[in-house]
Amino acid sequence: MSALDWLNGQAFDIFGQRVIRSDMIGNTMGLIALGLGWRRSIWTWPAQLLAGVVLVAAYASAQLSGGVGKQLLVIGVAVWGWYQWRRGHRDQDGEIAVRFATRRERGILAGGTAAGTLAVGGLFTAVPELSWNPWPDAYIFVGTLAAMVAQARGLVEFWFAWILVDLVGVPLAFSSGLAFSGLVYVVYLVLVLWGMRDWWLRTRSPGPALEGAAA
Repeated sequence: MSALDWLNGQAFDIFGQRVIRSDMIGNTMGLIALGLGWRRSIWTWPAQLLAGVVLVAAYASAQLSGGVGKQLLVIGVAVWGWYQWRRGHRDQDGEIAVRFATRRERGILAGGTAAGTLAVGGLFTAVPELSWNPWPDAYIFVGTLAAMVAQARGLVEFWFAWILVDLVGVPLAFSSGLAFSGLVYVVYLVLVLWGMRDWWLRTRSPGPALEGAAA
């Protein structure tokens, strides 16, 4: 049995849904990455990269080119974020310093997310094999990339972006019969709320924590 065959084998059933190992491992690594991001550990990026690699293998084996392309973009942003945190400003604890975005940065994030969602949603609509639910899928995908970009820059808005993704991701997963993915999104939401509180409080600390990550 090849590694791809093993990854795409069944791990267990939940609520009558077949969960394959690649989905389980990829989602688990995603949760670990989010927890490491909360702790401002640079290992959040290797964890995100590994999750992307697992999902690329799964999508490639299933011949889902759209899923492969999306995960390759996620991997690219994870590599960039890793580089950003390696050279970013540090606080008194030696961890990455965090801050709120400037008005200009918020505008760029919001505008880029809106434009990206329109572009990707249009692509998914024009090429149906790339996505079975074009507009929600585009919103979640572009929102995830926006959250990762904000995280790479040490912006508290990273957490707000994840909340906006979860607001669509949770009901979409459950309404589509994807109970396992829906439960994972719920756990994401809990971690996001805790992480957002922690980063928010750190912006109120004096000193280097207000300087932000590297541009």
